[in-house]
Amino acid sequence: MQTAVLSHHHLLLPPAKNQYPRRISPGINVAAGRRLSRIWAVAAPQQLRRVTHPLPPEKAEVFESLEEWARDSVLPILKPVEECWQPEDFLPDPADSDAFEDQIRDLRARTAGLPDEYFVILVGDMITEDALPTYQTMINTLDAVRDESGCSSKPWAVWTRSWTAEENRHGDLLGKYLYLSGRVDMRMVSKTVQYLIGAGMNPGTDNNPYLGFVYTSFQERATFISHGNTARMAKEGGDPTLARVCGTIAADEKRHEIAYAKIVEKLLEVDPTGAMLAIEDMMKKKIAMPAHLMHDGRDLRLFDHFAAVAQKLGVYTAADYADILEFLVGRWKLEKIGGLAGDAARAQDFVCGLAQRIRKLQERADERARRSGPHNVRFSWIFDREVSLP
Repeated sequence: MQTAVLSHHHLLLPPAKNQYPRRISPGINVAAGRRLSRIWAVAAPQQLRRVTHPLPPEKAEVFESLEEWARDSVLPILKPVEECWQPEDFLPDPADSDAFEDQIRDLRARTAGLPDEYFVILVGDMITEDALPTYQTMINTLDAVRDESGCSSKPWAVWTRSWTAEENRHGDLLGKYLYLSGRVDMRMVSKTVQYLIGAGMNPGTDNNPYLGFVYTSFQERATFISHGNTARMAKEGGDPTLARVCGTIAADEKRHEIAYAKIVEKLLEVDPTGAMLAIEDMMKKKIAMPAHLMHDGRDLRLFDHFAAVAQKLGVYTAADYADILEFLVGRWKLEKIGGLAGDAARAQDFVCGLAQRIRKLQERADERARRSGPHNVRFSWIFDREVSLP
């Protein structure tokens, strides 16, 4: 569901000094003193100060007052299980013993024409999706909306569990497809997933649901864009089934984006000052990608390298980051919200003008990248083959 460089889990190798990029603008990085000099929209942001339970009682009451609204307006965006697709709908059928092996051969033939760079992106997307336990844990840190019992009937808790259940199919389907393709080293992929779940994440939401729902609104749109682009590339590369897989996942992400964006829209209606300050807070912290602590036991800069391939192929770029921000500014009609004063008015000006500033920084970074020239990076996921990075 595509961050901050915090403390590494004790099972991870320690990061090299200055291994992570210097942060210059929300959602984008310039790797200081290294070959990755282009701005990466999905690279890991700066270390975040951990804040615990800052939500005042009156803000918690906002979410309590919205429970019936959430039940009527958010939960219907979920699909009943009986109407949902399942991974097996897209995969060879092992129950059909006569056709099973032929179906696998056909799958491998379709994927044979796709380049290694594509599989780096598909693996990175699959790993990100597979770290779902971390994301449910993160949402359940949010005050006023967490699932207090593990099976609460409150609409915020029902949403989180059901959202998780829908998202769970994504990594499952991509992982099985990758396994059958024979194009990737699934043991290294599995190790990366284990490292990532063990490492966790900190997107800077500070146990605050205002911040949490701003984050998820942005992040779901980012994954919608990423999966949509991998679908397009699969179709162009000769695998219509994989294109349908990625496109179907993208459609789920779009539904989830609609739900989270609707929540923020409602917060702007009932508490415009609090919601505007939350949007500014997350934009200043930078929207952190969920897999920012990605590691395979070898490459200390694996996430940066994955991000560089995504930028190179146009799957998810700094321009996309600016486009998402611009889209949400329009979706939430932030420029038209009146009556704001003081910090909230300044937050409105900052957020509404940020996309253009990001685009200017991108132009400068692109020029630096052109001067630095390409270099090669090995990825364990594709049997240590090299991929050229700009």
